[in-house]
Amino acid sequence: MRKKPLIALTGATGFVGRHLMADLSRRGYRLRVLLRRPVPEFTTGEQVLIGDLARPINLNEAMRGVDYVIHSAGIAHAMSGRPEDDYRTVNRDATRALAIAARQAGVKRFVFLSSVRAQCGPTSVMPVSDDDTPRPTDAYGRSKLEAEKALAETGIPFAALRPALVYGPQVKGNLAALFALARKPWPLPFGAFAAQRSLVALETMASAVAHVIALENAPNRAFLVADPDPVTLAQIIAAYRAGLGRKPGLIPVPPSLIAIALKIAGKREMAERLPGALALRPTALIGTGWQAPLTSPEGLHALGSFDASPVEAA
Repeated sequence: MRKKPLIALTGATGFVGRHLMADLSRRGYRLRVLLRRPVPEFTTGEQVLIGDLARPINLNEAMRGVDYVIHSAGIAHAMSGRPEDDYRTVNRDATRALAIAARQAGVKRFVFLSSVRAQCGPTSVMPVSDDDTPRPTDAYGRSKLEAEKALAETGIPFAALRPALVYGPQVKGNLAALFALARKPWPLPFGAFAAQRSLVALETMASAVAHVIALENAPNRAFLVADPDPVTLAQIIAAYRAGLGRKPGLIPVPPSLIAIALKIAGKREMAERLPGALALRPTALIGTGWQAPLTSPEGLHALGSFDASPVEAA
């Protein structure tokens, strides 16, 4: 009986990586999880220790017999305040080293989880498309774009995915704070927020990864990834609260007033981003035959239902 393809996965302890590990296993792939240190609770796949990404060890052994690499590890955007060289060392240089080891081992394809921040800043007045010239605005975005270029220079067949903000159970960061606020019983003043933003459900992200692995020929390019149809902040809260079994509870306060209040409270970055738009058009990935498995309202409703479940609350 022919063995299923073997995938080497980095970042399996992260928010996206944990979901990818489970999804790829369900799809029948064999997994080799590359880790800094052992994770006893992981029962899926084989564990290989490669140490710190900035100074990896054992890469040749880790790549032996591997068919595909999915590289989701790196310094996250949420880790603000770090020197730009730190981002480059982990997000760019470690990606290059991993890709070189993979190429030398004969790996068929390298899938890199980049970010929409390699394409643009945190907001955009105009919809963002794959054909736009990349213009990252911070150290994180620049390091991701440099990693994509370094990956291409190694000569390994590859695909880079640039997802919008990813959501799902146990999400962290700004979305976690928003959902925690939405779980409160009181009305929220976001009913007049009309700027549209693209999101990516964990299921959508996993489907994009599986799709680029299965393509007959390596695309050797980057793709934007997003759920179909951007949503407003009001729609995000309404869909999530519907999953909780509640009404939207939204009051139409002008976004400009909320921005002023946030600035007075010392939350200038939030004041600039909260009312901003960032709508993605992932036409290149769709052009390869990919279809997102669900829309953002469907995914947010499901997340609300999950967070409202007795198991989650226990």
